Amino acid sequence: MGYKNQTSSSDFTLLGLFSFFQTSLVSFLFIFVIFVVTVAENTLIILLILSDSRLHTPMYFLLSQRSSMDILHISNIVPQMLSNFLSDSRTISFAGCGFQVFLSLTLLGGECLLLAAMSCDCYVAICHPLCYAIFMYDSVICLRMTLGSWSLGAADGLVQAVTSLSFPYCSAHEIDHFFCEAPTLVRLACADTSVFVYVMYICCVLMLLVPFSLILTSYSLILAAVLRMCSTEALRKAFTTCSSHLAVVGLFYRAAIFIYMRPKSYRSAAHDKVASAFYTIFTPMLYPLIYSLRNSEVKGALERWRGKCINLKHQQR
Repeated sequence: MGYKNQTSSSDFTLLGLFSFFQTSLVSFLFIFVIFVVTVAENTLIILLILSDSRLHTPMYFLLSQRSSMDILHISNIVPQMLSNFLSDSRTISFAGCGFQVFLSLTLLGGECLLLAAMSCDCYVAICHPLCYAIFMYDSVICLRMTLGSWSLGAADGLVQAVTSLSFPYCSAHEIDHFFCEAPTLVRLACADTSVFVYVMYICCVLMLLVPFSLILTSYSLILAAVLRMCSTEALRKAFTTCSSHLAVVGLFYRAAIFIYMRPKSYRSAAHDKVASAFYTIFTPMLYPLIYSLRNSEVKGALERWRGKCINLKHQQR
């Protein structure tokens, strides 16, 4: 096979999720509906948190940031994917591919850090409730956690995107994926990538496993505190507060670790595509449902919002 260096004017070809999946109108409509529902759900969560004063707490502020990341994440991938459904070329520009790698890694790392921040919020709320108002209601602390999540995620995304696109690529430029993802892109490199793979593992340890360890530690301490509670009502409230977060953590980390932490010898393009579709397309749609169905405060805010809309409608008549 011939080789040539990648230039800024060259395009990559995205082979898609599966060959049969690319040509089906039903598949297009399925992905389009998921995209619309996901954006609508997360936008609703953000609007509820902004408009309802009872949700102006650190936990819901962090949740609104996660919803913003989910909107960006699915918007980074699905429009290009839908465009490829309608086009025979299925190409993406060099710059567009680099932006997808950068933004997907930025949001992946940012969500890991936000989930860790949310676990710390739960820990302080349950284990040190008297100190909660002092520590977590400090707007500077919340702002620092949010900015830290975005900025560290962006730094990780920038380093990996620039490095992965700096290799010479094989002449086919065919990416066996439905979007540009760093591990898949590196497989096309016609050079020794062992150093970059090692650096990628270090980044994954810092951005995935360190926050995950913090989450496990926080919830281990929460579990110990909950088991010591004598009040059934306090036990129920603590379980309700944490169960939604734990469900999201389980869904998110299972797919992310599968994609970025597996040894190269165990990698399969088909498995990678399924796992990537799970955490980039399907789970952002599930997160708002998990939070709203398991959270009485979110459901209460939704009912109050509906009541305001009904009253406004009656007043206009």
